[in-house]
Amino acid sequence: MDLPGHRVRSGLEAALREAVQAGRLAPGTRLPSSRALAADLGIARNTVAEVYSQLVAEGWLTARQGSGTRVAVPAAVSPPPATGARPSPETSQVRFNLRPGSPDLSAFPRAGWLSAARKALSAAPSQALGYSDPRGLPELRTVLAAYLARTRGVRADPDRIVVCSGFTQGLALLCQVLPDAGVTSVAVEEYGRPDPVRALAGACLTPVTLNVDDGGAVVDQAAGAAAMLLTPAHQFPLGSVLSPRRRADAARRAAGSGGLIIEDDYDGEFRYDRQPVGALQALAPEHVVYAGTASKTLAPGLRLGWLVLPAGLTGAVAAAKAEADAQTSSVEQLTLAEFITSGAYDRHIRRARLAYRRRRDRLVAALARHAPGVRVTGIAAGLHAVAELPPGRDEAEVVARAAARGVAVDGLAEYALRDHTRGPALVIGYATPPEHAYATALARLTAAIAEP
Repeated sequence: MDLPGHRVRSGLEAALREAVQAGRLAPGTRLPSSRALAADLGIARNTVAEVYSQLVAEGWLTARQGSGTRVAVPAAVSPPPATGARPSPETSQVRFNLRPGSPDLSAFPRAGWLSAARKALSAAPSQALGYSDPRGLPELRTVLAAYLARTRGVRADPDRIVVCSGFTQGLALLCQVLPDAGVTSVAVEEYGRPDPVRALAGACLTPVTLNVDDGGAVVDQAAGAAAMLLTPAHQFPLGSVLSPRRRADAARRAAGSGGLIIEDDYDGEFRYDRQPVGALQALAPEHVVYAGTASKTLAPGLRLGWLVLPAGLTGAVAAAKAEADAQTSSVEQLTLAEFITSGAYDRHIRRARLAYRRRRDRLVAALARHAPGVRVTGIAAGLHAVAELPPGRDEAEVVARAAARGVAVDGLAEYALRDHTRGPALVIGYATPPEHAYATALARLTAAIAEP
C-alpha cells in the first residue's frame, strides 16, 4: 500500500479512508488484524490500532468483540443508476421455474464431487496447478476422448480437444477464428436460443435460417452458407432428431465443399425411448466441431465444456483460448477427470436419466388430465417438452397467467429466430424445480393452461 504524506499514521489513515470512499473496500469487508497489517507494512502495531480507532470514531469502520474490524455499512445507500430493464412484477413473484435450460441443481452429486476433488488434488503434481496448455490439462482431455468415444461415438484425439467454460465460450472462440478460415455465413435452425445468433452477428458472420420439421433441420436450405450450427441429437427447443438421411447429407455436404458443421450436442445423454443417438461428428470428423458441456449433466455453475476440433482449427482455437483467459480452472478439470474415471459420472447420469424420465411422465400425465386439449411433443429426449396449445389460445396470455401463479415458463415465440410461424405453444423445462416442489409447480402450470 502506498502511504501518502510524511507521517506513517496519517498516510495509512488517509489511504484507508480513500479506499472506503472509492468503493475498493466494500461495506462489510473484514480488515486484517492490527498485528497482521502491521507485520505486512513493517510498522508498529500501535500505529495500526490508532488508525483503526480513529476511523471507527469517524464512522468509516466498525469494531466488535469477536468480529474484528470491518468497513461500516452506510445507513442509507443511493440506488445505483439503472443499467437495464427492471424485473417485472411477474418475475419477482416467481417461485417455480419451469423454463428450459437447467438441470435439477439440488441433485448435484456433492459428496461424489468432493470425493473426486480430494483424490484428484492429492494425486496431482504441483505443476498441474500452474499455467498450462490452453487446450486444457492432458489428464482431462485424455479422459474426455475415451468417454466421448464410448458414449457418444465421437472420434476424438486428446490433442484436438479444447476445454472451455461452457458452450458460450466455445462458440465465442469459434467466432474469432471462422472469418480467418473463410467463413462469412452460418446456417442456424429457425428456432433456438438467440444468444448464439447474436454471437455470430457480433463476429460479422451472417446467420442463414433453416426450417425445422419432424426430421430436424432442413439442411438442403444451407446452400451458400460455409458452416452450419446444428443440434442434431435433440433440436432445441422443438425436440426433433436430425433424420439419418439429413445427417448423412449434412456430413457429405461439409466434406464435399470444405465446409464446417458446429454440432451442439444439447441434451445428448438424456434419451428415454432408446439408446442415445450417436454424434454426427463421427461421419466427418475433419469437418465437424463437436461441442459438449457438463452444464446439463452436472451443473452450469461448473463452467466446464469442450470442443473436439478438426486438425485445421485446433491451433487457432487454442490460441484464441489463450488470449481469452489462458485456461479453464485446473481444479475443476482435475476433479471432472477423476469423476469420470471413477465411474461416478456414468452412475450420476443413469440416476438423472431415470429421474428426469419420471418427471417427464408426470408432466405428460398432468397435462392429459387437466388440459386434454394440449398436445405434447419433443419428449423422447432432453430436459424439456413443447406443449402445443389449442388453436386460438394466446400464448403470451397463458405465460402471464402462469407467472401470476408464481410459475415461470416460456412461450415458443421467445425462441423464434425469424417470424413465429407455428401455433401457440409453451416450452416447459421439467428438470429445474427440486423434487419437493415439482408437484406444486405442475398443479399451478396446468391450472394456468386450463383457465378459459
